[in-house]
Amino acid sequence: MTAGKKSGGEAGDRLRALGLGAASEETRAPSGAAIHVEDLTAAYDKKAVLWDIDLEIEENSITAIVGPNGAGKSTLLKCILGFLKPLSGSVRIFGKALREVRDRVAYVPQFSEVNWDFPISVRDVVLMGRYRSIGWFRRANASERAIAEDAMREMGLSALSSRQISQLSGGQRQRVFIARALAQRAGLLIMDEPLAGVDKSSERIIIDKIRELKSEGKTIVCVHHDLNTLRSYFDHAVLIRRYVIACGPVEEAASEENIRRAYEDLI
Repeated sequence: MTAGKKSGGEAGDRLRALGLGAASEETRAPSGAAIHVEDLTAAYDKKAVLWDIDLEIEENSITAIVGPNGAGKSTLLKCILGFLKPLSGSVRIFGKALREVRDRVAYVPQFSEVNWDFPISVRDVVLMGRYRSIGWFRRANASERAIAEDAMREMGLSALSSRQISQLSGGQRQRVFIARALAQRAGLLIMDEPLAGVDKSSERIIIDKIRELKSEGKTIVCVHHDLNTLRSYFDHAVLIRRYVIACGPVEEAASEENIRRAYEDLI
């Protein structure tokens, strides 16, 4: 995993050109990179929230994206997933444009992005992970239902499969959406704060499953907020504060100096 930060002059040039950039799909990711981001600048209402992001996330790794509130962590995920079009730069997934490998990518949204009052059962949420395979207007067959049942079992949800998601605890709800991602059988799982607000039991189930996924050759990327568990839960880290401060093996990227730079004036 590598990362680079542009010089202040280049970053300034890009910021002055806000609104004029166009995302490119021409850059090819090096072999072994699950995610390759190059020269990415993103903004909301023409206000830059990320600039000149260069990074690579290796295949078969567990990577944390870390930084203070407002650093652009969730925005980076949205650019990678195609939810937000960057002003400039390119994103490659497994060396290809997202549209070519969308079925190889699963996403677990941030807790606050879900309407938890929506009347739907745990089983039906998890089955949504199979819709790309079965289609939105067809009933799931026995094989698809079995995949969903396996995903619920792996996340300790079998006994809750008929419950409405509104009836679940915070940790149980998070596990439901991870089970939905598991049902996709994707090679890359991207999670936005999967451990935020969950109980210790759910946290252990989630981390154990993430480690198991890595042992199966999958790549997991998580926005993470707890610096105390960073080194024990993840093997790689990306530290950002609207630009990349460090990116690499967690012991190197999350050094005391890099943490200080990322959280300067905050810790």
